Amino acid sequence: MSSTGQAAIGRFFLSELRLIMGRRRNQAGLLVLAALPVCLGVAVRLTESNPRGDGPPNFVDQIVGNGVFLAFAALTFELTLFFPLAIAMVSGDAIAGEAHAGTLRYLLTVPAGRTRVLVVKYLGITAASIIAALTVAVVSAVVGILLFGTGPLTTLSGDQIPLGTGLWRLLISTAYIALGLCALGALGLFVSTLTEQPIAATVAVLIVTATMWVLDAIPQIAWLHPWLLVHRWTAFADLMRNPPDFSTVRDGVFVALGYIVVCLLAAWARFDGKDITS
Repeated sequence: MSSTGQAAIGRFFLSELRLIMGRRRNQAGLLVLAALPVCLGVAVRLTESNPRGDGPPNFVDQIVGNGVFLAFAALTFELTLFFPLAIAMVSGDAIAGEAHAGTLRYLLTVPAGRTRVLVVKYLGITAASIIAALTVAVVSAVVGILLFGTGPLTTLSGDQIPLGTGLWRLLISTAYIALGLCALGALGLFVSTLTEQPIAATVAVLIVTATMWVLDAIPQIAWLHPWLLVHRWTAFADLMRNPPDFSTVRDGVFVALGYIVVCLLAAWARFDGKDITS
């Protein structure tokens, strides 16, 4: 690709990113994502005198001992609903929103090409996924440290690791979650090419995500679980054991990349031959 083409894609991407981050509903969604760890931290702070249960240790149990664990706990909680909702909104609106607003035909009249439009739209979704995951991780860590302090982290295995090592594992966990959200965004982009109603695309992505969570909870179809996108979303918890177990995270990365490739190819095949009427 020529330098002129790269510059054009760069300008197009910056315009798309401003469009995504400038929408009030997306700004409100980001505030909701950031507010949940604050609420969780305050709730744990008010009830920290309650005894812990007899079950195995989890991130919520560890928050009182070290505020950094609030980030791990918040990331886990947001994976079930809030992250999928945020990415469904952004990805569902990518193509369907342009068609619904009547701007898709105009967008394609400039020398951009359908493939370039899809690439830039997905880059915008990727950026939104990274911003969402980083926002929750950073806000949670800051709030947790302010409320509970910090220091060496006691892993889920009961051993202690230095604070720097714990923060590094938090960064890896955040990147892993962002990759999973990018895979969901690729699915949403494909769905967005199937309709001209962004709300319908958003709801469809949420239904697919909820269905995968339900299927993942049914032991009778355990053979299907490894192929579900959400099955290994919480595998980053294995990074907070000593020694850390990267095998499940590695499998989750491969599944996410597989979803990205398949969904983007499906989106390209659909969009490249689609009759644009609006």
